[in-house]
Amino acid sequence: MENRMNVSVSPHIRGTMSTSNIMRLVVLALLPAAGFGIYNFGIRALYHMLVCIVTCVLTEFTFEAFADRPVAAGDFSSVVTGLLLAMSLPVNAPLWIGFAGSLFAVLVVKMFFGGIGQNIVNPALAGRCFLLISFAKHMTNFTCDAYTGPTPLEALKLGEEVDPLFLIMGSTGGSIGETSAVAILIGAILLLAFGIINLRIPASCFLVFTGMLIFLGGRGFDDIYLVQELCSGGLMLAFWFMATDYTTSPITKRGQVLYGALIGVLAALFRLYGSASEGVSYAILLANLLTPIIEKMTIPRAFGRRR
Repeated sequence: MENRMNVSVSPHIRGTMSTSNIMRLVVLALLPAAGFGIYNFGIRALYHMLVCIVTCVLTEFTFEAFADRPVAAGDFSSVVTGLLLAMSLPVNAPLWIGFAGSLFAVLVVKMFFGGIGQNIVNPALAGRCFLLISFAKHMTNFTCDAYTGPTPLEALKLGEEVDPLFLIMGSTGGSIGETSAVAILIGAILLLAFGIINLRIPASCFLVFTGMLIFLGGRGFDDIYLVQELCSGGLMLAFWFMATDYTTSPITKRGQVLYGALIGVLAALFRLYGSASEGVSYAILLANLLTPIIEKMTIPRAFGRRR
């Protein structure tokens, strides 16, 4: 009885890379966007990242220590959660905002459901939405020393034109890690190169979202408009780094395509018809909740036949 087997719920995927190595590679892939955020907004952006990362790691460590569980805080999953949450914050938000969001993300969303691999929604996104609902004034104020006007997404909502080059390079206002499409794409290429993610989820997200804009956006196939919409707000960061979360996305191939398509539809509807300027966070959280149903619908048929 000393050598007990580790029994966990299905489905199971056999892989050669450990969780900690995967999370380290995700952190590496986030560094270009995080680094550009610090360059774009200044040292305060780094303070937000440090507060969120330290709070996430210490919260997981403290909970596991008091709950008499094996300490897994060193697997870097909490570092990824903290970094993603910090990158989705306005730079001039008070530092305690990151602390509150990180505490909610790790303690409530992750640890109360059993820890890594057991949470039903993405912790970083859930933490961001918690902050949006609870402290909307701080989470929607993007005015800072470098940028005082509306964010590109807010400008598009008002019918104003935004230079696509600023969106691609990142010299705009917004959340800390969402402004530079180039920096995010560099990280996405790293994830694809190391085999951490595949193209099924992000590709279906982008294709369906673009199709919805073409048919419902009122401007048809306007390439400038499409680039503006795709590169503004938190869309790029969310589609590449949050929608592809292992725990909260389907494992079946057809399920991943359906899941990505659902996110694309919801994100487009929220952006076009919602009162808030951005709704991709809520789109992914709703798709997370539907992941068990999507997997059940798309399980491959077993070999054999029924008598």
